[in-house]
Amino acid sequence: MTDPLAEVVTLLQPQAALSKVVSGGGAWRVRRPPGDRPFYCVVLEGAVRLQVQGREAVELAPDDFVLIPALSGFVLSGGEPAADDGPDPDAATVRDGEVRHGDPDAPSNLRALVGHLSFGAPDAALLVSLLPQLVHVRGDPRLGAIVRLVGEEARHRRPARDIVLARLLEVMLIEALRSSSGTAASPGLLRCLADARLAAAVRRLHEQPARHWTVASMAQEAALSRSAFYERFNRAMGVAPMEYLLSWRMALAKNFLRQGREGLAAIAERVGYGSANAFSAAFTRFVGAAPTHYLRALGAPRDSGAPPTEAPRRSSALAAARPPIPPLDI
Repeated sequence: MTDPLAEVVTLLQPQAALSKVVSGGGAWRVRRPPGDRPFYCVVLEGAVRLQVQGREAVELAPDDFVLIPALSGFVLSGGEPAADDGPDPDAATVRDGEVRHGDPDAPSNLRALVGHLSFGAPDAALLVSLLPQLVHVRGDPRLGAIVRLVGEEARHRRPARDIVLARLLEVMLIEALRSSSGTAASPGLLRCLADARLAAAVRRLHEQPARHWTVASMAQEAALSRSAFYERFNRAMGVAPMEYLLSWRMALAKNFLRQGREGLAAIAERVGYGSANAFSAAFTRFVGAAPTHYLRALGAPRDSGAPPTEAPRRSSALAAARPPIPPLDI
């Protein structure tokens, strides 16, 4: 059976940008502005307070895991409030390969593994929008062990490192997301999959994206009336059923185009369009560029059969659509 969550994570192509151990001493604080790289943190020892922009503060304890798929501005802090004449809580020093925030001479009140991911998919923003804004898993030793494996692999240059890291990151994301799934999750794919009726319809959409779907046929898969299904899906996913179907079809189409193994007619058939012209028109409306122009912006003209170039060499038009990535120095 098709697993929609696994499909989304696989299409995202998670990559390790950086992973390292940090600690805090005395009163300390780390502030970061909004950016576009996912941030994760697993608490090894001590405690930390996380304040994500627009959300209530969260207290993190040992083995707690946090993932922010689309990085909002946040503040991490610990210790008692700093005295006016005390050490600077925003100071950071490096000692024995570990970044210390706050007072370098005070006893440690936090050790954590933190890092940033990057998503290789050019349409990552579309896929990330299906995930919760904040994933917080409390005291899960299994997930903590996976994250520590990611950090260990990222710090060493072992044979096949990139392949191992890619698989570990996929496992980490899936484990984190399914551990936090439920009706309390923010609108998106996890919340939808937590509803057994809706999950049946979503899985069928992923199994048969080329089928001639209507809201009525989706409702039938969910064993709900058309109106009840539409309202329930919209509330859980955050978008209307046909809008989700279109987004998923276009995510698949982009992936097929980048692979460069099939022509437009074959791709059109695989994502539910009767002809290459109909697919091209729908793709252009959704993406804002025709399929051939989309590939050209990625650096892989359709007639060349060449793979897309790496992100730094993409066209200025595509780069302009993405916000700049802030330097990582947490």
